[in-house]
Amino acid sequence: MYTQLQMRGAARPPVTLSTLRKMREDGEPIAALTCYDASFAALVDEAGVDLALVGDSLGMVVQGHDTTVPVTMDHIVYHTRAVARGLSRPFLVADLPFMSYASTEQALTNSVRLMQEGGAQMVKLETGAEQLRIVEYLTGRDIAVCAHLGLKPQSVHKTGGFRVQGREQEMAQKLMRDARDLQSAGADIILLECIPRDLGKAVTAELDVPVIGIGAGPDTSGQIQVIYDILDVTPGRKPRFVRDFMAGNGTPLGALRAYVAAVKSREYPAPEHCF
Repeated sequence: MYTQLQMRGAARPPVTLSTLRKMREDGEPIAALTCYDASFAALVDEAGVDLALVGDSLGMVVQGHDTTVPVTMDHIVYHTRAVARGLSRPFLVADLPFMSYASTEQALTNSVRLMQEGGAQMVKLETGAEQLRIVEYLTGRDIAVCAHLGLKPQSVHKTGGFRVQGREQEMAQKLMRDARDLQSAGADIILLECIPRDLGKAVTAELDVPVIGIGAGPDTSGQIQVIYDILDVTPGRKPRFVRDFMAGNGTPLGALRAYVAAVKSREYPAPEHCF
């Protein structure tokens, strides 16, 4: 009972949204990773990761699909519940999968599932101007929201593949507008994927909320990676922004600790990981 109060004075108190906001204000980079099961969650916790995301990327790295589109709400709830059992410190975020937030009512119903059944503390959805109403609706009902901009894997069939977004001035300006509007709508975190590093820096400077990047350069408030990628588990060619942290670090826990240290020191991402 009253776990948050009991843990507040602990050596490793749970990370909250307030913690993440203070990290952003203090200039301390946020180290985040995707996670899909209890065993890896325990390692993520021990390694000092600040935020764990149960991403619909599980459709590709766990289920073997070509895209995230086949992932369902039941899949995300199941994996979120498993991850929650392995965590004590990191802030837990879960994805709303493809077409699970097509209306305000559907978004609310599925967000409640992720929190009540899965144990998530925040939901993430792929956004743009069209989703402002959804974000405002959820945050107006005290649901913490992470808004995902840039490359949006759920839209890969519409956009023509996994490509860097925001290279053209018009698209960069639109992304900046969308980021500002999403913050105004109540988004608590903005996640930027696969955009030029200068745009990642500009968006981060423009906003007051934490901005977490994946392939968005070194100047965001934090970094997130797919855990299987940095542990060199994912077979085949990997995205440019991926670094193999297993190399020279011996064990998965050693690799995760090295990732956290590299993010905190801003050693990672290096120029070769940026667009």
